[in-house]
Amino acid sequence: MNPRIINRLLFFFLLLLNLQSCLPSKKFEHAKHPVAPDYSDENSWAALPWRFDAADCTPQNCSSADKQDSAQVDVFYVYPTAYVFGTKWNARYDNQHVLFRIGHLIESQASVYNACAKVYAPLYRQAILKSFINKKSGPLALDLAYSDVKAAFDYYMKHWNKGRPFIIAGHSQGSNHLTRLLKEEIDGKDIQKQLVAAYLIGMPIADTTFKNIPIAKNASSVNCFISWNTFTYGTRLKTNEYFNGGNCVNPLSWKTDTSYIPSAYNLGGAPKQLNRIDLHVSDAKINNGILWVHKVKPSGYTRLGKSYHLCDYSLFYINIRENAIERTKAYLLLHSYK
Repeated sequence: MNPRIINRLLFFFLLLLNLQSCLPSKKFEHAKHPVAPDYSDENSWAALPWRFDAADCTPQNCSSADKQDSAQVDVFYVYPTAYVFGTKWNARYDNQHVLFRIGHLIESQASVYNACAKVYAPLYRQAILKSFINKKSGPLALDLAYSDVKAAFDYYMKHWNKGRPFIIAGHSQGSNHLTRLLKEEIDGKDIQKQLVAAYLIGMPIADTTFKNIPIAKNASSVNCFISWNTFTYGTRLKTNEYFNGGNCVNPLSWKTDTSYIPSAYNLGGAPKQLNRIDLHVSDAKINNGILWVHKVKPSGYTRLGKSYHLCDYSLFYINIRENAIERTKAYLLLHSYK
């Protein structure tokens, strides 16, 4: 066997052994858990509209500026998993190593909404990545993380919302918690009339998830949800694979049909550092509830096997940004805001 292949296999074997030693060893109920955030303390928030933070960033040469000062709607954004390896089921919300990664996530994802909405992004005791595959302690860790997201949303609604329309937005674990928040606190309740749209990106959302919040049918639909999970072209998921069974909106057409949309309709991807805009970075086509894209050529868009999960936002950054503006305008016009 090629010595380079042997060395790679040995490296990954040693890495796996090392990572296994950095995962929770105790069951959730026997473990000590971090103290909950106090959302009256601004340090418990990753982004707030009146201070300078990562959510204020925009890509170089972006045509739409940060307009949080004058925005007529808000966005409540929850970031994805930044706590990948550790010895606790839930991360401390003020863990410095996790905060560093969260800063990059806020910059590359939450910032997409700053052209039309004031950005509120709470820190939370997020569940370790392993929680999504562990059947016993995992759900309990996710419940604890959700309790923070709900507490943050309650605080936002009580102290800062003041009856304003809002967007719900997240990715991966963030979308997981926001889906539950929508089901339990918004769907069919009076507060739903304030919902512009919910961007539940990076999570499979089944047809039966909501009773009164439909999937978006076009680019200007409001009071709806939007979701997709990005894979390499031709991917076929097995019935037991995690992202199987979801709904999908194509972010290049904002429709749910299976039409192939060429890369000419991609207004620009933005790598995580937002240091450039890559025009026409990918095409997109829906197949069996997931989003297919052909191999992405520019650097800065990480693929894990057949999945572009880490790039669900970055591949379509400008399209999402412009769409959030369009849905906001449609909502304000429908409700006669001036």
